[in-house]
Amino acid sequence: MNSETLEQELYKSVENNTPDYIKNNKYIDIDNKNEFIFTLKKEHLLPYDKETNPQGLDLNNWLKNYEKEAAVSTAGIRGPQNILYPYDVRFPINIMGIMLATYAKALVAKEKYQGKKIIKLAGREVRYNSDKFLDLIARVQAALGIETLTTYKRETMPIWLASFLAFKLDLVGGEYITSSHGISVKNATKDLNSQGSQYLPEESMEFVNKIKEIFEKVRQNGTYEIKIAKSDDPLINEQYMQTINNGIDLYIEYLKKGVANEENLHLINDLKEKIIIENVGGSAYKTLSKILDKLNLNKKYDWMNIEEDPFFHGIGKYDTDPKGNKCFYDYSVDATVITKDKFGNHIFPVINTLNYGEKLKQYPIGTVVLITDPDHDRLTVCQIEEKEQIPFLEKTGINYTPLNENRVLCIYTANQSFLLIMDFWAKRLKSSNRWNNHPRFIIKTTASAKSWDEWAKFNNVKVVNVPVGFKEIANIMKKVEQQILSSPEKDVVITDVLGKEINLGKNPRMIFGGEESGGMIIGAEEAIRSKAGRMAIAMREKSAAEAIIIASALSAQLEKEGKTLSKALDEIFITNNIIAKYDIREDIAYYNESEPDIVKLTQAKKDGEALRTKNDLFYLTMALAHFEGKISLEQIKSILNSTFKTLNFENLTDIKFVGDGTYLEFSDKFIEIRPSGTDAKTKAYGAGSKKEDIEEYARIMGNYSGETTNEYLAIISKDYYNNAKEKSMEEYLKFTNKDADKRNFEIPNYKETLNI
Repeated sequence: MNSETLEQELYKSVENNTPDYIKNNKYIDIDNKNEFIFTLKKEHLLPYDKETNPQGLDLNNWLKNYEKEAAVSTAGIRGPQNILYPYDVRFPINIMGIMLATYAKALVAKEKYQGKKIIKLAGREVRYNSDKFLDLIARVQAALGIETLTTYKRETMPIWLASFLAFKLDLVGGEYITSSHGISVKNATKDLNSQGSQYLPEESMEFVNKIKEIFEKVRQNGTYEIKIAKSDDPLINEQYMQTINNGIDLYIEYLKKGVANEENLHLINDLKEKIIIENVGGSAYKTLSKILDKLNLNKKYDWMNIEEDPFFHGIGKYDTDPKGNKCFYDYSVDATVITKDKFGNHIFPVINTLNYGEKLKQYPIGTVVLITDPDHDRLTVCQIEEKEQIPFLEKTGINYTPLNENRVLCIYTANQSFLLIMDFWAKRLKSSNRWNNHPRFIIKTTASAKSWDEWAKFNNVKVVNVPVGFKEIANIMKKVEQQILSSPEKDVVITDVLGKEINLGKNPRMIFGGEESGGMIIGAEEAIRSKAGRMAIAMREKSAAEAIIIASALSAQLEKEGKTLSKALDEIFITNNIIAKYDIREDIAYYNESEPDIVKLTQAKKDGEALRTKNDLFYLTMALAHFEGKISLEQIKSILNSTFKTLNFENLTDIKFVGDGTYLEFSDKFIEIRPSGTDAKTKAYGAGSKKEDIEEYARIMGNYSGETTNEYLAIISKDYYNNAKEKSMEEYLKFTNKDADKRNFEIPNYKETLNI
């Protein structure tokens, strides 16, 4: 079924599953471009009832679920939406929720910065209703006296540019509308603070509590009025972004001091074969093509899917689910997703919808394909190789899919491609005699490759491990900066989520920050300065633009040497004494996220969350109990050996709670079991010296029901088990708050810094 037909099927199913009372209750007329007042009523807080409460929106229940997401979210408060009727409050993301959250965030900002001029940025990618959400966000803020910077005509921009500008321009923060590489019907607001990094849970809870206050006033007074400014209010500022070319020139200035230095630009310009940029969703092209043009690199690339499309050109979309049932099913746009066909063979469902067998047939062996996602912050690296290379690829642990009878497409995990990138960048720093200017370190999530730790140890690079989520990486950056600024003569010492105290040395520099899900950033050699003089050692948000430039320079260097990426990766394993060269991720989804019936979807998600939580608690409780000395490692081995008869835990060396999951360290591998922070999913990660081994452990442990055995309950009390999630949040907050960045953000005089 083609993309257009699939999308029409999606529309039809949404239309058929939306009741008339939703279609007819357009409680906020967002098409009204004039100023107006929305009156929040007591009836809106309660459930809909045709006879007794026809104005019911069940906002009490919406807020309860929204608060739950805010407390654990790893990348914005995400959720599905009704793509045809965005005011459908039965879905987590809706017009009412966007309005209330924006209004509450604005009130929090006004309280913090009383009497100050507040400027924020609002941006979006291509998802359904993103333009409407952005318009509403800007108008709510304008009505409260907050100035909002947007692109001309409120067009799309990448998340990394929004993040960069929030820091560079010293803004109070930003709102960015995206759900990253999630399925098409999902959306979210990624809240950016004054640093340009995503909100930590405690920052999100500030505005959630403000919504609670508003609801309490509605209960007491019956109503609460929220003003919506006109769509062309003077405080919605498109002109300033035009004067700075939407921030592109500032970003290029930043790139030239880092990955787009003269050496790398020369390398890319010497490329003989073109690199392909696969622009999923279309929103990267508008910005990145201009950056590449200004760097005189555009002729070195061919683009695919440059048109902006909220259905993402049908990428990852099917008319059957993994079991073959007839329905609309979305695998997301994560190109590294692997599943099995009905014969048990591994397949790449997202890659298979890109039609590369046809599109790549005129490109030669060695062609590199760089795939980026709708908000342009993640990167997947691929390369065309000959079919004869399959035995070597399998030995090296590189996944591939056939293109035709003679060629395959190698699909590198971020663990592999980012190892290649950090090794390349280190060599560039060494060859230019810059390596010894500073002590070096990387920041990585615990779920990322063990090979990164091994590479770092071999190269005398310190490693700081953090929970999953780029905001966690940014949080460490800020802790490092605070120590550099407050005590420049002292060594910087950081405690990571594994409980290790790591001495980074005096005035250290981060050479890489990243996570296995495809997000990365390169640290700056010179401290980055905002317009008002604030300092950063790296940007706060992952950037596929930065990743594409450094990956292109790496590809150019290998082309010059006559090497493929696979050969280069194998050489890194050998020369850096890397043992854990294999890595995997097992994704266990407990329901169909694309289900159009919100009643079924809500129940399926609730049931799935119960399964996810039960699986999580089985491991989490043991990790916390071990940390508190309530259970020995030998007892844990015994429980695991009796629970998983086909696995062996004798060489388990440690078990730890790592902020959002449980990390099991063995002498030859690690396995991490982590509940998704955004959905009813379990993620099982593994890295080690034997691929089949880590695959088996991750699959079996990730899919475990979570049933506690008699042996388990004889050692760990039911009360302790029931309180484990609450205890884990306390431990997580201890980690995030230890040596926290205490620098207060001071709003500058924008007339002096920005001429606004």
